[in-house]
Amino acid sequence: MALMFRWLVRLAVFLVTLSVVILLLVYWFAARSLPDYNDTVKVHGVTAPVEVVRDNANVPHIFGATDADVFFGLGFAHAQDRLWQLITLRRTAQGRLSEVFGTATVATDKLMRRYDIYRLATRSAEHLDPETNAALEAYAAGINARLDQINTEALGRGAPEMWLFNAPMAPWRPADSLAITKLMGLQMSGHLEAEVLRARVSLTLTDEERVKDILPDVPGSGVAALPEYAALFPEATRFAAAAPTAHHPLSPFKPQAFAGASNAWAAAPSRSAAGGTLLANDPHLGFSAPAIWYLARLELETGGVIGGTIPGMPVVLTGRSADLGWGLTTAYVDDQDVYIEELNPDNSEEYRTPDGFKKFRKRASIINIKDADPITVTLRWTDNGPVMPGSHYNLGEITPAGHVASIAATVLRDDDTSLAAAMKVMRAKSVQQAINAATDYVAPAQNLTLVDRDTIAMKTIGALPRRDAQHQSQGRMPSPGWIAANRWDGMLPYTANPEFIAPAGGILGNTNNKTVDRPFPNHVSFVWGDTQRVKRWQRLMQNREVHTRDSFIEAQLDTVSPTARSLLPLIGAELWYTGEAAPDGTPERQRQRALDLLAGWSGEMNEHLPEPLIYAAWVRALQDRLIRDELGPLAEEFTHVQPLFIERAFRDVGGASKWCDVRQSAPVETCHDMARAALDDALLWINETWGTQLESLRWGDAHQATHDHPVLGEVPLLRYFVNIRQSTSGGDNTLQRGLTRGTGKDPFFNVHGAGYRGVYDFADPDSSVFVTSTGQSGHFLSRHYDDMAQLWRRGEYIPMSLDEDLARAAAVGVTRLEPAP
Repeated sequence: MALMFRWLVRLAVFLVTLSVVILLLVYWFAARSLPDYNDTVKVHGVTAPVEVVRDNANVPHIFGATDADVFFGLGFAHAQDRLWQLITLRRTAQGRLSEVFGTATVATDKLMRRYDIYRLATRSAEHLDPETNAALEAYAAGINARLDQINTEALGRGAPEMWLFNAPMAPWRPADSLAITKLMGLQMSGHLEAEVLRARVSLTLTDEERVKDILPDVPGSGVAALPEYAALFPEATRFAAAAPTAHHPLSPFKPQAFAGASNAWAAAPSRSAAGGTLLANDPHLGFSAPAIWYLARLELETGGVIGGTIPGMPVVLTGRSADLGWGLTTAYVDDQDVYIEELNPDNSEEYRTPDGFKKFRKRASIINIKDADPITVTLRWTDNGPVMPGSHYNLGEITPAGHVASIAATVLRDDDTSLAAAMKVMRAKSVQQAINAATDYVAPAQNLTLVDRDTIAMKTIGALPRRDAQHQSQGRMPSPGWIAANRWDGMLPYTANPEFIAPAGGILGNTNNKTVDRPFPNHVSFVWGDTQRVKRWQRLMQNREVHTRDSFIEAQLDTVSPTARSLLPLIGAELWYTGEAAPDGTPERQRQRALDLLAGWSGEMNEHLPEPLIYAAWVRALQDRLIRDELGPLAEEFTHVQPLFIERAFRDVGGASKWCDVRQSAPVETCHDMARAALDDALLWINETWGTQLESLRWGDAHQATHDHPVLGEVPLLRYFVNIRQSTSGGDNTLQRGLTRGTGKDPFFNVHGAGYRGVYDFADPDSSVFVTSTGQSGHFLSRHYDDMAQLWRRGEYIPMSLDEDLARAAAVGVTRLEPAP
């Protein structure tokens, strides 16, 4: 027995030692890929030494003899810190994820091949000016120089993920950067899904007035009545639509609610306490670890620029120079249309056009799949655009038999000069120069908010399709592709894009709200990204005669929900006082406790309060009760509360209170009956999920920001190292926007918001500040992987200075890139 015990002890010691050795080896291999920021590297592709000075937040300040050398340095820095992100974005754009991730990403690759953006990006390179092409070449050379260093010095393949997945690293090409620009364009437009959803709702509801309730127009005149979708396609079948499909984390095709969003506002010197212009910008995208944004300063021949870049693109997309500040918000331009194409019944290789039947343009594309046989996808195009499968945003649900769906989108142009325009904006010295520089910008359409020393402005940039006044659906629903009036007729001139320069009030801004009210076909969009945040923004801007950098920060971090303030008095009007107190332990008593809490609540979605969770759960349950009866399974598509819909129902706008009556029941329910039942539903869910003590609830526990690694985030144990989770304030409709997931067991997780925040003060430019939601590094063993995360959560910032001495004074390292012999 003693002998056996000794051997068991020895075996246990051996196994523990072996485990420790394995863990140390794994750590050693992973740590090999951590970049050395104090290094001198001999490289090919620079004319003179380039310095990459990293300040104490690891923001690179890049100095070189020429602009090409500076862009080389940016490429090198991006590859040092975000190599895996670079490679993954490129594979996504190319439709080659399955070579690394196997069958899990085949659906995404098929869609990307059908959109064909990589081939279009390659063609777009031919339309760029020499200066932009030189920048792209230099940037690509910088990335490749880092790849050469990794291979030469055996630096752990450059990132832990590259080692784990053994993904091959082809040299970077200029077309790769252009393809990533187009990839962002696909991510930031939700009009395709909006068209399909409107068609599906129109097929499900027999009353077109009810379609206007659940998909209301943003208040304002100028929208003409639309036909029912069934009137466009009489053969389309009315049915209960399918539930939404799952999306892979790496897929760029997100639900409409997660299309791009943002805030930006500016103040003229007359509205600034210090007498200089002010600009605040916080673009909203899906959260990930690392964040999509990467902070950088480039010292160009035209002067220094600093702000937010996206790895893969050699341009500061939002930021400032010494003379100009610029910010971006998604413009919600209607730059996509769905067409239903009729097949030739005698030859399925042909589709109908205004001039008769015509053959599809076709090409075969082979997708290689890890641990599986390759598959061949046949790509087809019509004159309108690429043909899409029925599974894409449920296109099949609204496509009649004998037809297919094609997509027209401005991002699918092969003469796309958007990146060149963005680089010209970055070099501009004044508001007017920047507006002129954006003339050739195509997609994704953005509102460009600008300030120079004296002037503020906002210009919608991006191509606006020219539609015929007789377009059958006005681009709001899929339309017959063979009718000439439904097809695009080129693009509107840049001068037709909305423009606001030096407004009399001295304040302008955008929260993705409706910016202009112009009749079709000169409209910008029928679908806008915000009807709520803009109300709070208007109040905060007009509450002060003059603003400061700090008041702009205060507005950027504001967590008061105007939606809660407007909806609660409506839905709780007959519930606040219902007589004597109910006995403890009863549902009625729990309802009273919840209403008592909400009665004294200001609408602030603070992470430490219980009221935001009660409110959010209540209105979510209320909307589900209102629409489930009418829409059936299609109700699953409405994952987020539609404030205008609930307001229409409770105010009985156009008879919208009909939504409150349950058709299958004999009694006639009122909206207040539904509000009471929905509150009970919400409290039951809260009791089961968070407990019965309402006063001890915390909104932040349910509203965690989920900066998850898109590949390793679900791996047991490793997920605790790569995912960044934080308790956060805000909500779907607050200026500090924290858009909730809307589905699953954690519907209130914060998954989409301001991954970048910047506030620029031209009274004292070096007092400007910015921050990202995670950190500069994409390497989870780096201290810079999440060092900005807590700053971001607390609403803090880091200095945004072009002072070279300040950057060097507290530098964490200086990398010198010297010309190789």
